[in-house]
Amino acid sequence: MSGGQVPAGADGREARLHLPFRSVRGRRVATTVAIAQGLVFALLAFGLPSREGFQLAWYDRVGFLAVAAAVGWVLSRFALVAAVPAQGGLAVRNLTTRRDLEWAQVVDVRFGDGDPWVTLDLSDGDTLAVMAIQRADGAHGRAEASRLATLVALHSRTERDD
Repeated sequence: MSGGQVPAGADGREARLHLPFRSVRGRRVATTVAIAQGLVFALLAFGLPSREGFQLAWYDRVGFLAVAAAVGWVLSRFALVAAVPAQGGLAVRNLTTRRDLEWAQVVDVRFGDGDPWVTLDLSDGDTLAVMAIQRADGAHGRAEASRLATLVALHSRTERDD
């Protein structure tokens, strides 16, 4: 599935419907924390003053930087969560997995009051979380859930539409 291609001949409204889904708050928080922790660990690695009998060895400095890199990588996974609609279906990238779905596989879009993110009911009886659309985003999250439901309805429409 290609990355977010809009159907040929799509008008402006339909083109906007096919924009990628991304969390707003989750991405901001993950990016901010990744930068802040990177700065703190770099400061610890290179900024700790030497005192009597205490000096960081080179491997201690490398250790600080390795921890910063590991934490940064984990936080980047939160920042990169997305769902990308295309003509043929939806590519859902969560923290550790990516799943490509055809529109026909998506039976329903659920975003219940207690759910932290959208859940797709799939034709094989399975469910799939779409972490790119989160309750923490408030009205934006609800609007994005509605947009996804509209896309599913648009792409699953048949001539009889039953």
